[in-house]
Amino acid sequence: MAAPAEAEVAAGFVEAAEAAELTRALGRLLPGLETESKLGRRRALEALEHALEEAVRPGADSAAFQGPWARLLLPRLLRLLTDPAEGCRALAAHLLDLGLRRAARPRDALPRLLPALTARLARPEPTRPPPEPCEELRLALVQLLHLAVDLGGSALAPHLDDAVRSLRGALLDPFAAVRREGCECAAALARATPEHFHMQSESLISPLMQTISHQHWKVRVAVIEATGTVIQFGNGNSVDDVLSHFAQRLFDDVPQVRQAVTSVVGGWLLNLRDRYSFLHKLIPLLLSSFSDEMPEIRQIATSLWEKVGLQWQEENEADLKDKLDFASPPPPNYPEHESRPGLGCRELVFRNLSKVLPAICHDITDWVVGTRVKAAQLLPVLLLHAEDHITQHLEIILRTLHQACSDEEKAVVSSCIRASELIGTFVNPEVFLKLILAMLKKAPSASGLLILASVIQGCSRNALQPHVKVIATELAQEHICQGSENNLYLEHLLLCVQALLSVCREDCRDASLQLLEVLVAIMAVSDAVGLEKKAQKTMDTLAEMEDIPSSQDLYRKHLGALLEQLTASHGEWAVHSVQLLKFIVLLTQAGPAVGEALQHVIPTLRACLQPTTDPHMRLKLFSILATMLLRPKDTVDSQGQFHGYLDMVINDILAPNLQWHAGRTAAAIRTAAISCLWALISSDILSSKQVQEAQETLMPQVLATLEDDSQTTRLISCRIISMFLKNSGDAMEPEKFLKVYPELLKRLDDVSNEVRMAAASALLTWLKCIESLDGKSAYQSSVQFLYRELLVHLDDPESAIQDTVLGELSRPQSAGPVASSTLRPEVLKEGSVLFPDVLVRETEAVVHKHRSATYCEQLLQHMQTMAAAR
Repeated sequence: MAAPAEAEVAAGFVEAAEAAELTRALGRLLPGLETESKLGRRRALEALEHALEEAVRPGADSAAFQGPWARLLLPRLLRLLTDPAEGCRALAAHLLDLGLRRAARPRDALPRLLPALTARLARPEPTRPPPEPCEELRLALVQLLHLAVDLGGSALAPHLDDAVRSLRGALLDPFAAVRREGCECAAALARATPEHFHMQSESLISPLMQTISHQHWKVRVAVIEATGTVIQFGNGNSVDDVLSHFAQRLFDDVPQVRQAVTSVVGGWLLNLRDRYSFLHKLIPLLLSSFSDEMPEIRQIATSLWEKVGLQWQEENEADLKDKLDFASPPPPNYPEHESRPGLGCRELVFRNLSKVLPAICHDITDWVVGTRVKAAQLLPVLLLHAEDHITQHLEIILRTLHQACSDEEKAVVSSCIRASELIGTFVNPEVFLKLILAMLKKAPSASGLLILASVIQGCSRNALQPHVKVIATELAQEHICQGSENNLYLEHLLLCVQALLSVCREDCRDASLQLLEVLVAIMAVSDAVGLEKKAQKTMDTLAEMEDIPSSQDLYRKHLGALLEQLTASHGEWAVHSVQLLKFIVLLTQAGPAVGEALQHVIPTLRACLQPTTDPHMRLKLFSILATMLLRPKDTVDSQGQFHGYLDMVINDILAPNLQWHAGRTAAAIRTAAISCLWALISSDILSSKQVQEAQETLMPQVLATLEDDSQTTRLISCRIISMFLKNSGDAMEPEKFLKVYPELLKRLDDVSNEVRMAAASALLTWLKCIESLDGKSAYQSSVQFLYRELLVHLDDPESAIQDTVLGELSRPQSAGPVASSTLRPEVLKEGSVLFPDVLVRETEAVVHKHRSATYCEQLLQHMQTMAAAR
C-alpha cells in the first residue's frame, strides 16, 4: 500500500515541477502579447506557438499543462481573437486549438471559449456581416467550435445558446467552406447533447433551410445530412418545416444530393422517435426515389424501404398476426417484372394511402413539369403496394388519371399508363368498368380511352372475359367511336380494340361485329396513313381470332349487318358525315363482299346521288362508284347479281346527273357521272344488248356533254359515243344516227388535241356503221358533207390530226401511216352515188396544195381508183 502512495506523491512532484517550468516559460512570453506593436505581438505569439508545440509533444503530461493553460494562456488568447491584426487573430485561434487538444480538462475552457467564439461568429442582425471579416479565420473559428463540441460532449449543455448562435452565423456565412463546417458542427452538437439539444434545435432549422439551395452541391449535401441529425436528436415537429425543401432536392441535378435526401428520410423512418406521426409525409419522399434515374439511388431507397417495412412489421406483429399466418397470394396477373413488396411495406402504404393520395393527385396536375413527373412516377409505386385496397380510392385516382393522361409531358403519360395497368391488375373489372364507361359516356376523350386501354391491358383474361361484349358494344356507340376526328383520340380508341384482342383473344368472337364497326369508324375518320395501316393490321388480327383467312372474309361475314345499320340514316348524310365516310370505307375495303350486299349498296347510292343532295357528297360517291365499276368482278358483280340493278344505275343514278346545270360543281359532277358511265360500258359485265339499252337511254345526254366546258368530260363522251356506235350503231334509228356525226365534227375543232383525236376515232366508227346499213343512198348527203369537212382537216397544223383523218379516207393496204380504213375497195366501187366528181376535184386540189405530203399522194391514188371504177 505504501508503494502506490509514494508513486503518486512522486508523480505529483514531477507534475508540479513541469507546471512551474511551463509557468516560468509562459511568464517570459506573455508580456509580449500586451505590447502595442503588431509585430511584437506576432513575435510573442510565434514564440508561444513554439513553446506550446513542445508542451503538446507525445509523452508530455497534460495535467501539468492544464493549470498554466487555464490560468495564464487561455484568457489572453481569447482576448487576441479581437486583435486588429489578422495574423495575430489567426495565430491566437491556432494556439487555442493546440491548447484544447493538450489540456487535461478541455471542458473547463468552455465557459470562456464559447462566448468568445460567439462574439466573432454570431451576426448582430441577419443582414449584417459577421464580426470576423476574414473568411479563412472564420473557418478556423468554426473548426475550433467543432473541436470544443467533440471534446466537451455533454458539458456543452449549459452553453447551447452560445453554440447555436455561433452556428446560425456559420450556416449563413458567405464562405462555402464555413457553411459546410457549420453543418458538420451542428450535427456533432446534436449528437453530443441529446438530452438538451431539442430545446435549441428549432433555431437551426431556418438557417439550414436557407442554405439547402446553395450553389455548391457539397454544401447542399452537408445541409441535408446535418438537418437529418438535428431533427433526429432535436424537435420532431421541425419535420414539417423541412419536408418541402427536401422534396425540392429530389429534383436536384446532382445525384449525391438526391442520395442524401433518400438516406436521411430513410433514417428518419427507421429511427425518428415520433416517426409514426410523420409516416404519411415521409413515405412519399422515400418511395419517390424508386424511380430515380441513378441505379445506386434506387437500390438505396429499396433497401431502406425494406428495412422500414420489416421494422414496422415487427413492431405491429400482434395486429398483423392473421395476415402473417395466412398470407394472401399475389393476384393472378401480377406484373412479371415487379417483385411483390413485403407485408409491412404494403400495410404501411395501405394505412397511409388516404392521407398521401390527395397530395399526389394534386401534384400530378401542378404547373411545374418536374413536380408532375415525380408525382406521376410515385403513383404506380403506391398502387403496387396498395393492391386491391385501391378500390376504395378508385374514383379520385381515375379522375386524376383522366386529367394527367392528356399531359404534354410524355413521362407523365407513361407513368399514368402504368398506374392504369395496375388498376386493371388489382381491381375487379366490374368496378372499374362502371366508372370508366360512365366517364366516357359523359364526355368521351382521348385520355379516357387511354385509361380504358391500359386497364384492359393490365387485366387477366379470365376476369375480363364476361365483360368483352359490354366493352365492345360501348366502344361501338356513336358518341364514342365517332366522338372526335382527332388522330390522338382515334389512336387511343384503336388501342382499346388492340388491348381487348391481346388479352381476350378468341373470347372476342362474340363481339367481332362491334369491334369491326369501331375499326371501320377509325379508318373512315382518320386522315393519318399510319393510323389507317394500324387499323387494317388490327382487322387482320380480329380475323385471325375469328379463325377466318383474311379481313375480306370478316367483311363478308358482317357487311350486311353493318350496311343495314349504317344506311338507315342515309337521308341525313352530307359530305362530312361520319356515316358517309364509313359507307365509303366499306365499299372500298370489303372487296367481293360488296357484291353480296347490293340490296343495301345500290339503293343507298341512288338516294345519295340524286340532283337534290349535297353536290360534294355526290362527287365523292361517284368517284367510289367509278372505282368499283373498273373492277366489277372484284366488287359489285362478284356474285353476278349486278345486272338486276343495272336499270337503277342507268336511269336513277347516271341519267339525272348527266343533265346540264350551271356552275363548276355541276360540271365536276357531270365529269364524275360520265366517268362512271365509261367505266360501266368499258367493263366486261355488260352484254351488247345491255349496252344498246344504255345507249337508247343515255345517248342524248352524252351528246349534250360534248359541249361541256370540261376537257375530260368531252374526251370521255367521245369515247362513250364510239363505244355505243360499235355495239349498237346499226340498230339506231336513222334520225338519231344522223344526229351523232355533226356533234362529233364540232369536236374536230376542239382546243384539246386529245379530244380531237377521240372525235376523229368516233367518226371513223360512225362511217363503219354505214357499211352495215341498208339503203346507203339515204346517207349520201351526210357522207359527202362529212367528207368535205374531213378534207379540211387534212390541212390541219397538227400532224396527228392529219394522220387520223387520212386513216378515215385511205385504204388499209396503203403505205401511209394509218393501217385502218373505212373506204374499202368494194365501197369505193359502189361509191358513185356517195362520192361524185366534185369530191374528186376537191381532193385533187388538196393534193396539189401539199405535193410533198405522202399521205395526200396516197389519197389521190385512192380517189383516181374510185373515179375509174365509176
